Amino acid sequence: MSDMDYVFAVARIRVKETKLLTDADVRQMVSMKDDTEVLNYLIDKGWGDGSSKTAEEVLLAEEDKTWALMRELKIPSSIFDVLAYPKLYHNLKAGIKEVATVDVPNHIYYDIEGFDEERVKRIIAEKDYNALPEHMRAAAKHAYEVLVATGDGQRCDCIIDRACLEASLEAGKKSKNALLRDYEEETVAVTDIKIAVRSAKTGKSLNFLKEALAPCGSIDVNGLAVAASRSMENLLEFLEGRGYREAAEAIKESPSAFERWCDNRVIDTILPQKRNPASAGPIIAYYLARENEIKTARIILTAKANGFSEDSTRERVRKMYG
Repeated sequence: MSDMDYVFAVARIRVKETKLLTDADVRQMVSMKDDTEVLNYLIDKGWGDGSSKTAEEVLLAEEDKTWALMRELKIPSSIFDVLAYPKLYHNLKAGIKEVATVDVPNHIYYDIEGFDEERVKRIIAEKDYNALPEHMRAAAKHAYEVLVATGDGQRCDCIIDRACLEASLEAGKKSKNALLRDYEEETVAVTDIKIAVRSAKTGKSLNFLKEALAPCGSIDVNGLAVAASRSMENLLEFLEGRGYREAAEAIKESPSAFERWCDNRVIDTILPQKRNPASAGPIIAYYLARENEIKTARIILTAKANGFSEDSTRERVRKMYG
């Protein structure tokens, strides 16, 4: 895209940004009595497609709107293909499990052109790994063989999840877009910390951690793996000594506080784009902000539907970009 194309695209994004949920909106939603009131609040703000009735229908409609806008803006595929990697790898994981395992519940697939449920399952069933994007091939073959040989679904997940992180990080670097590069770097580091925390809580081995963690420039994954394999105390000490004191404090507070820290850390990466006048940065930031607000809406709706207290719900909500 030319600089002028970006100027027009960013101008549209600036208008769209005014419709994003704010922290004040989130506080108001948290204070509502039930999920029906929250859902009606969102619908009054234009969420859904006009015919959406359930919470999930409304949230899916918002995801569709975001992707439709990205296509309208004609952002280079080299940028937005990267943002689609998590959905692509989700479909791959679902396909492997469905083909390799019997008597499992139906898996949910994202409706991705050229990579939908039927195509993914056909590729896996026929072991036609060359039909996959190059960055998926080795992980798909390995994960399938591990699942067939061991029945270990968790290890299958780890193989696919790590491949997704590594592919996203590499694509972010190749894109030459500073925001995309920094976002993917931060996402991999935060995800590695999440894996380490879960592993420390469940007593996972050092070998498991080394297979699950994706190398990145922001954190020493070997040191992280060793610390997490020893104890939670060792992991907290490691994080505090590597510039992640806030993460350690959030872990000590509660699981919800830690999840909130993870998402807010990534949002902090994109906030400077509000001052960026003409590049892909503000458009990428808007997409990520939409993902964040949809996730936050889902958290609040779920909490209200399950009768969580206002304080418990508030602890789970994320920082808004709007």
